[in-house]
Amino acid sequence: AKGGTPLMQSAQTIGIDLPLKILVWQNASGVTQLSYNDPHWLARRHGLGPAVANISNAMADLLRALASEITAAA
Repeated sequence: AKGGTPLMQSAQTIGIDLPLKILVWQNASGVTQLSYNDPHWLARRHGLGPAVANISNAMADLLRALASEITAAA
């Protein structure tokens, strides 16, 4: 809520992409994959400006850290 609320106050349409999600899935070859939408891309998609860049940066850092932890454990 701390990150999403200010983003939605800036551009309500970003609510369609929140909360952030990470998808862990297995492809047809049995290889585990990890996918997520980059918060910087989401900010551009919804026309968010530099005023909320600190929030999208924090979200991107968090997702990268989670992805790193998930893939290291696999």
